[in-house]
Amino acid sequence: MPDSSNPEQPGGKADFIVPYCDEAIAYLHTDDDLLIVSKPAGLLSVPGRHPDNKDCLISRINQDYPKASIVHRLDMATSGLMIIACHPDSHRALSRLFQDRKIYKEYQAVVYGKVASMEGFIDLPLACDWPNRPRQELNFNYGKRAQTHFEHCGVNQEGHSKLRLIPVTGRSHQLRVHTASIGHPILGCEFYAHPAAKAAADRLLLHASRLRFTHPTSNTELDISLPAPFWS
Repeated sequence: MPDSSNPEQPGGKADFIVPYCDEAIAYLHTDDDLLIVSKPAGLLSVPGRHPDNKDCLISRINQDYPKASIVHRLDMATSGLMIIACHPDSHRALSRLFQDRKIYKEYQAVVYGKVASMEGFIDLPLACDWPNRPRQELNFNYGKRAQTHFEHCGVNQEGHSKLRLIPVTGRSHQLRVHTASIGHPILGCEFYAHPAAKAAADRLLLHASRLRFTHPTSNTELDISLPAPFWS
């Protein structure tokens, strides 16, 4: 059955009402072409299908920037940095950067248990698990290529590993499936974590922590970082 907890994903139930997110959006960069903002965990990137799920990142931003539009998304449960286009020309230029993989992204995550390797590379193809949407699955027959670098950044007080995740590709749920595939699911993940890992955190411990790219208009490099609130 589709999981109703994330109405941003295909197959999420339209009648699921997302709890209101009290945390405000943080603006880390603003100019005439684009914004870089921090999305709180628990806030939709775009409106949900239910009439009561209209509150979201872009609806809040449009109160101050009426012409702003979404270029990419984070799952509702994921916090962190997002790029917002201020006008159609900027949207097209930024979309090309994403398509050409010219935007460098880092995520911070806390995963279950102690990861033995100090770094690694996961190259496992992903496809939609159609009977169980929005879940994704490893699929070596017709899955799309998915690649993730990871770096071990220490162990927290509870004995779980802090990882820096650097996706090469941008598949749906890629970081969640890849970490689970090596036996270390992200804490608080309702889709791929076993019960102990799911119960170990009251939110998904996944945060988009860094964006680096060349500004499509000024040609200057933007390099914005924001550590996760659970990283210390």
